[in-house]
Amino acid sequence: MVTDTPYARPVTRTTLRRSALVAGVLALVAAAVLVPLGYGDYALFGCLGLALGLLNSALVVIAVERFSEKKPSKVRFSGSVLVRLAAITVLAFGLVLLFRPAGVAVFAGLAVFQFLVIVSSMLPLIKEIRQR
Repeated sequence: MVTDTPYARPVTRTTLRRSALVAGVLALVAAAVLVPLGYGDYALFGCLGLALGLLNSALVVIAVERFSEKKPSKVRFSGSVLVRLAAITVLAFGLVLLFRPAGVAVFAGLAVFQFLVIVSSMLPLIKEIRQR
């Protein structure tokens, strides 16, 4: 199947910027709502989860750019992905175990950020579909 549309990379700096902006707004809203209710620690760890998600996405962008420029081996690229995800997972679990029960909000922040990245990545595709 041949299409006349150019290839658009799914991970771009625009997607990262858009996700970071929305995550920042969500962090402020979460803090504004949860702190007065007495759940400031949950807000803090939720924001840490958002920050970990942002860090992961930034590292993904860097890794994809390096891979597309230098064409390293797929084994090395896969290894770096595994190390990055393992490090973020260990850090998140560590926070959960050290700061129970509020530390669980780290996973909520990570999940929310991943949802933001997916939605942010879909926006250009939705715009393109609507134009057709």
